[in-house]
Amino acid sequence: MTKYKYAWQFDAKGHPLILKNKPLQSLTSNQILVENLYAGINPVDWKFIEFNPMNWPIDQIPGVDGVGKVIAVHNEEHQHLVGKTVVYHTSLHVDGSFSSHVILYANRVMLLPEGMSLAVAAALPCPLLTAWQAFCKIPVKANQNVLLTGMGAVNKLLTQLLVQAGFHVDVISKSLKNEEAKTLNIRELYRDMPENKNYYAIFDSNGKASATALVPYLKANGHIICILGRIDTPVDEAFTRTISYHEIALGALHTYGTDLDWQELMNEGQILLENIARGHMVIETPTEFCFDKLNDALDFSRNKQQKAVVKIS
Repeated sequence: MTKYKYAWQFDAKGHPLILKNKPLQSLTSNQILVENLYAGINPVDWKFIEFNPMNWPIDQIPGVDGVGKVIAVHNEEHQHLVGKTVVYHTSLHVDGSFSSHVILYANRVMLLPEGMSLAVAAALPCPLLTAWQAFCKIPVKANQNVLLTGMGAVNKLLTQLLVQAGFHVDVISKSLKNEEAKTLNIRELYRDMPENKNYYAIFDSNGKASATALVPYLKANGHIICILGRIDTPVDEAFTRTISYHEIALGALHTYGTDLDWQELMNEGQILLENIARGHMVIETPTEFCFDKLNDALDFSRNKQQKAVVKIS
């Protein structure tokens, strides 16, 4: 049986990953085999390695984002993908991108746009698709005021989607620089809670407590969108301001999404990638690590709170 040439594998909760061989499974219906070129590092990677909330077995290969070349397919109908470079987000339940090869479903990949670097592409799937899901939670109403908290990779992309749709975007962030806020066309940058309590929507990336505290800043019929965690119980009494509560979990689509759900998400993701390749969105250049320094890349992501990618081949 062909073995993975390289595979960073889970050893124990809170331990560094271990590089060793692992058998490559046979493809099943609708699956494709991808030779990885770059892997993206996301907070979900080091959080799951550190805390192992899904009880990963020893030898699980982490990594949800990557870019690679399709080298084999199961179904003849997917033969056109062989030789194509694809960009993907995969499930935490299966072996992921921290390896020389990965098995994916053919309907869950996007094509690398012309002119986009492999490193930038590898850094995008999780934050970009999460930002898009968050954006889609609310009806588009130009000139409405929205507020974002937690200016990581997701909300920097989400800010641009909202601005392009005609929203007035305010942000709460202690770390975002004024120059960057100007580049992102942010209307107001707050270092603490704003005085305005008339927001149409609030997007929170800091967790349940933060989101709950922000609900009073919404106007009637407003929307609170939790990108991290969720609000379990409505804050207001019933039939008062009638706030809509939303939660985001990109990875859940791997378990609960239909083929149509994935077709829609990949189509929209492809359009977003093409727009980025054309320079229509501001993208930070990720810090690049070589493959044998993958554990260092995870530490960098955790400690610096910046995007990192790993060159595999």
